[in-house]
Amino acid sequence: MSEEAQEDQGGQEAPGSGIPLVFGRVLKRLRVQAGMERAELGRRTGYSAATITSYEVGRRIPNAKFIRQADGVLDAGGILIDFIEDMERAQYPATFQDAAKLEKEAVGLHVYDALVFNGLLQTEEYARAVFTMWRPLLDQETIEQRVVARLARQEIFERKSTPTISFVLEESLLYKRLGGLQVTRGQLEQILLIGQRRNVEIQILPNDREEHVALFGTFTLIDTAKGRRFAYADAHKGSRLYSDAQTVREMEERYGILRAQALTPRHSLALVEKVLGET
Repeated sequence: MSEEAQEDQGGQEAPGSGIPLVFGRVLKRLRVQAGMERAELGRRTGYSAATITSYEVGRRIPNAKFIRQADGVLDAGGILIDFIEDMERAQYPATFQDAAKLEKEAVGLHVYDALVFNGLLQTEEYARAVFTMWRPLLDQETIEQRVVARLARQEIFERKSTPTISFVLEESLLYKRLGGLQVTRGQLEQILLIGQRRNVEIQILPNDREEHVALFGTFTLIDTAKGRRFAYADAHKGSRLYSDAQTVREMEERYGILRAQALTPRHSLALVEKVLGET
């Protein structure tokens, strides 16, 4: 199960508790001390009063942009800004928080996915469709919050020091119609666009391959600026980040074989384009 599936099924720090609740209490105290109503804070930061309420009771996790804006508007002197890293971590399941931090700063990412397109590749509509389909049902506010968190991960593509990123994707993903025809077309177009980036290679593993070295599940290899490599392995309610050399080496071997069994990046994008034309 990918980190997307882990994220889809829950497990993140519950809104209304933990860090989100502490942040909300501090935000409310600073707002009251400033003699400002929620509607005014919302107007000056570009959010509704209802959203400010959700932040203050810890029901929603604000993004870094809002936190910086609120810190300035309330003259908090960096008190709120100090929460940014913890709040970003709180957006993800506990099993993915460490991996998310490494991903954000990685110099290299190498991903194998089989169930859904990786969150780094997803369009907003595709991500929303995935969260909407989850059972037990998620409320609309939670869905939107998780969509925002997922799309925020894609900022990695805009970094000045662009990492080297590769994906091996099962061919079956191209034919799933999650969210409907228009969502599917948009998602395939997204794959083509991202695949054109010089630092990104996308490979499709054809359905007709008679051998498969990753039947145990999807995983990601993460390279750091300090020359270390971690492996994030996905499992139902048991995803884990590995740093020991033996486990990482085993996953490196699997990934190398997967890339050898997959189509080349050029032929992979040609297949995606063909499927898009037939969709």
